[in-house]
Amino acid sequence: MPGRRLIVVGLAAALVLGVPTTVMADRGSGGASVGRFDRPQPGFASPRTELRASTPSRAGLDPEPLDAAWQAIQGYTRPQTATGRPLYPGAVLSYGHQGKVVLTRATGYSRLYADGSGTQLLESDRIETRTDSIYDLASVSKLFTSIVVMQQVEAARVDLDAPVARYLPEFSERLELNEQGAASPYDKSGVTVRQLLTHTSGFPAFLPLWRDYPDPASRLRAAVTADLTAEAGSRYLYSDLNLITLGALVTKVSGMTLDQLVADGITRPLTMRDTGYNPNAGVRERVAATEFQAVPDRGMVWGEVHDENAWSFGGVAGHAGVFSTAHDLGILAQTMLNGGAYDGHRILRTASVRQMITNENTEFGSNAHGLGFELDQRWYMGGLSSLRTAGHTGYTGTSLVIDFASRSFVILLTNRVHPSRSWGSVNPARVAAAQGLAQSLAVRPREGRTAWFSQTANARTATLNVPVPVSARPLRLTWQQFVDTEASDPLTLQVTGDGTTWTTLPYRLGTETVDGPYAVSGLRRWQSASAEVPAGTTAVRWTYVQDAALSGRGIYLDGIAVRDGRRLVVDTEHRADLVQANGWTPASR
Repeated sequence: MPGRRLIVVGLAAALVLGVPTTVMADRGSGGASVGRFDRPQPGFASPRTELRASTPSRAGLDPEPLDAAWQAIQGYTRPQTATGRPLYPGAVLSYGHQGKVVLTRATGYSRLYADGSGTQLLESDRIETRTDSIYDLASVSKLFTSIVVMQQVEAARVDLDAPVARYLPEFSERLELNEQGAASPYDKSGVTVRQLLTHTSGFPAFLPLWRDYPDPASRLRAAVTADLTAEAGSRYLYSDLNLITLGALVTKVSGMTLDQLVADGITRPLTMRDTGYNPNAGVRERVAATEFQAVPDRGMVWGEVHDENAWSFGGVAGHAGVFSTAHDLGILAQTMLNGGAYDGHRILRTASVRQMITNENTEFGSNAHGLGFELDQRWYMGGLSSLRTAGHTGYTGTSLVIDFASRSFVILLTNRVHPSRSWGSVNPARVAAAQGLAQSLAVRPREGRTAWFSQTANARTATLNVPVPVSARPLRLTWQQFVDTEASDPLTLQVTGDGTTWTTLPYRLGTETVDGPYAVSGLRRWQSASAEVPAGTTAVRWTYVQDAALSGRGIYLDGIAVRDGRRLVVDTEHRADLVQANGWTPASR
């Protein structure tokens, strides 16, 4: 095969590189995969798996990355150099792996400010964050609505590929003319339930329903009958209206309100006691305050949903409104990892869970999305990102990441909009939390006790240089590599004959030839590589270039050897001193 440039990203790499792809088989895994990043597990955990308290070490995890992530989460409660403000006043972080909750910690305050300017409450009026503090989940609520939709599909009340108008006839009506006095050119009659779940319906991203309509009934009608801004199925456009409509749809087909469906179908069978809409006044001291809102005139929002549209619906809506704790979200995450069951209660069939975490948006690039769940989103999943990593974020500063390949979850709850949504993004904390778990999972060397690890810092170039004895004929270079990195952080193999000028060296990886930068995300497997080193070469090197933001699990190189015919002339396993490492370090996991 002639040499060609190859950059492979995502699980599709398994197909390109000839790796077996039984990742969705519904079977358990042996204990050898515990604590491992490099042994992705297929299917789901046993439905009998229940959460229990443990420690990172007992779960086979390296505690240092988890502690480092926790230090970062705590650090974001302090004023940041760039803004002089914290990212959030308080947070709860929780990690689970293989049915073990290995860390749950709280920091800062769940209620700290008196107004939108950041005036702090008197010490006596502040409320410190607790591990059982209750947070407004914002758009993480969409997962609850999506699960309810799938329950209605299982009950044969809803067909995913049926037009929404079959269940809500008003959906295909034209609400009003646009500013030019013409109706939208996009027909809604063919929009399906599946397209609402995958945000491919063509709905606009947002409408200020609370402002433009006088009561819940008119607001709901406005949402359901809103004009499309794109042809259905033509693009990905995240929209609250999709889930608001689905909330109305499940209410219509079941004869029950959305909060009843969530309680009966999710929180009650799973014993999620602190999860639901409109928290009871009796638990207000545990509820994290959110934003000081002047428009609408709500003052400091505390104990009520933050989202204005959800608030205008009375606190119950398909896109927002659910409050929960780290403990309860851990149960939901483990239920999904178990294939839809927990503690003897099944809320979804395994096939339904599989549908929810299978990418439906293959034609929309980085916008991988299952039925309700986002997939492979490195901007908050960090090094855990893959097509078998599902989750969601919430505007208030919450995130849930479920990594099916390692049977793990990450929960980060913050009230980053307290006291103002304008104080900054919580994404650095989300990435730090997910990266902590990714780094705690081991990548074991293929040969000997250590492999060369690239590390995962941003905005850097790391090189691994190996001298080669000058030969009048080509030599054979072999090595093992483990690559998990975003497409913009590639690895390149190069050679030099004079120590100054370096050129790219093509190499074999499985059945493919890589001729240029290489990156892969989500494969999570070692690969055997080989190359023909040209005559006259004095050194080979691997160059790893990282951009200013985000990293995967990183790159490992092992078993680097050079042969002249059958004679071994370079053996880094026994002569590690030959390696000139800049930015790489020996690592045992």
